[in-house]
Amino acid sequence: MAAPQTGPAVTHEIDLEGLERSLRRPRTLFSYTMSVLTGAATLAALFPLFSVLYMLVVRGSPTLNLSTLRELPPAAMATDGGFGNAIVGTFVVVAIATLLSVPLGILAAIYITEFGPESRIASAVRFAAKVLTGLPSILAGVFAFAVVVVATGKFSAPAGGVALALLMLPTVLLTAEEAIKRVPSRMREAAIGMGATPTQVVTKVILPTGAPAMLTGVMLAVARAAGETAPLLFTALFSNFWISRAAPHFLPKSINDLMKPTASLAVLIYNFSGSPFENQISLAWTAALVLVVIVLVFNVLGQSLAGRSSD
Repeated sequence: MAAPQTGPAVTHEIDLEGLERSLRRPRTLFSYTMSVLTGAATLAALFPLFSVLYMLVVRGSPTLNLSTLRELPPAAMATDGGFGNAIVGTFVVVAIATLLSVPLGILAAIYITEFGPESRIASAVRFAAKVLTGLPSILAGVFAFAVVVVATGKFSAPAGGVALALLMLPTVLLTAEEAIKRVPSRMREAAIGMGATPTQVVTKVILPTGAPAMLTGVMLAVARAAGETAPLLFTALFSNFWISRAAPHFLPKSINDLMKPTASLAVLIYNFSGSPFENQISLAWTAALVLVVIVLVFNVLGQSLAGRSSD
């Protein structure tokens, strides 16, 4: 069998002179200029973020240690102390808000997407959720104060949870709605063709498929709630003590433990940053560093889950 004949190698010469002159063309020059401006704008947008992180690390890291994360807030001019109760209180209040907002948001998203997508109720729910995304956080605190604090007569962790749940709900609902819409229609049709009821389609097909994207919305909502201050000033207030004084875990053992003022990192930073005492000011910087790390972790988890759900 004869070998295939190959022709002479074709060489392409690069016109370097033409490339150098191309920058003088208006379209090429405009593209190059916009690329430079876009890169400069990106660096300008990142500069405040990294400058804040740098400042928090420099000012907050010197007093960051295990005792700071486990002890109670110090008295004025004391040499020790920490914000362990504020860390526990933050997680407890955010957990209450998550338990309130996630089931309600996901169930509402299922209804407006699967059972009544064209109904007036669905339109009203979508409109209300989009309005709530721009709700000032202080108004959520005022609402929870009027509904929970005034009714119970106490500042408490559940009151703070209600305020944060109001801020988390639109993020959870809108993200869950988009996650459900992204479930391929052929999966629904296959389940219906096999005789599945609408409820079975939702529980066996839609929820398992859209769970990663829904969890992304939950993580982003939790990250926002963990950093809120104004709603907690109206609802949970603050405390220099643990939620429960029963050692060793200091976690709430009953509803009575929750029905009292509860510490949180955001309010501790607010209170101590205006203190005239140096030890409390330095502790506020350390608490701010810890809070930023917590929020950053939840944001990274949300973004990673979003990347996996899009694959």
